[in-house]
Amino acid sequence: MPALYVIGRILFAALFLVSGINKFLDLQSAAQAIGAHFAVPAQLTEYTSQIETFTGMPITQVIAILGGAIEILGALAIATNLGARTFAVLLALLLVLTVFYFNDFWNAAATERTASLFEALKNLALIGALLMIAGRPRELAASGSSYTDI
Repeated sequence: MPALYVIGRILFAALFLVSGINKFLDLQSAAQAIGAHFAVPAQLTEYTSQIETFTGMPITQVIAILGGAIEILGALAIATNLGARTFAVLLALLLVLTVFYFNDFWNAAATERTASLFEALKNLALIGALLMIAGRPRELAASGSSYTDI
């Protein structure tokens, strides 16, 4: 695997690693942000109340923990290329939900619309990069390549 590709994977993974760690460092703020943008559909309240009873935590906190764990594990998977395709798909799905619930520029006030639009576009670009990782074919053991290949 060429050196630039390895470096790029590590740098790309850093975003998700830091984001996931920050969720755990300030779990209350992450849960509040989720609660401000996401409402549990009525059809799922029975299940979410069971989850809340089982965990002893509000569902927004459970979602924040799951999101942070997916980000950290996904970052490590992408950086090390172990399970990278699977976690790239999971991270892409997480970002799709983020765009839908957090970057609703279509409903934003005029003053916030541009910032929200560019945040959504950034997330769409990240989804594109994750899909490139997920769609990259497995590498065959190359006989003469090394990490110094550029």
